[in-house]
Amino acid sequence: MTSRNTVQRTAIIELMKSTPEFISAQELHDQLSSIGQKIGLATVYRTLTSLANEGRLDVLRSDSETLYRHCDTERHHHHIVCTQCGRTVEVAADQVEKWMQEAAANSGFIVTAHTIEIWGLCAQCQAAQA
Repeated sequence: MTSRNTVQRTAIIELMKSTPEFISAQELHDQLSSIGQKIGLATVYRTLTSLANEGRLDVLRSDSETLYRHCDTERHHHHIVCTQCGRTVEVAADQVEKWMQEAAANSGFIVTAHTIEIWGLCAQCQAAQA
């Protein structure tokens, strides 16, 4: 017999896989509710946190909220995010990674975690403003 938590976790994973853009826990909860999935907002938050810790979700922290997206790649990456439309592109940042490790070592630190998000305007939004 499948537990309710497993059913809810599976529903969250499936919806995240079918959602290409970053989404907040509240938006995800609203979408689940709209398709008849009975799940508490606290459960959505806990599950998203767990999936992010497992590396299954990308996490994007803005000034106002934390957003999540199904991770398309297992390799380490960062994001460039359009501040107007929200379009997000995954990028490798090998030079930044090297600099970060050197800066940490030169200061007597080791890097245990980091996030790098680059914010700007995508080409379409730049063209729309012109």
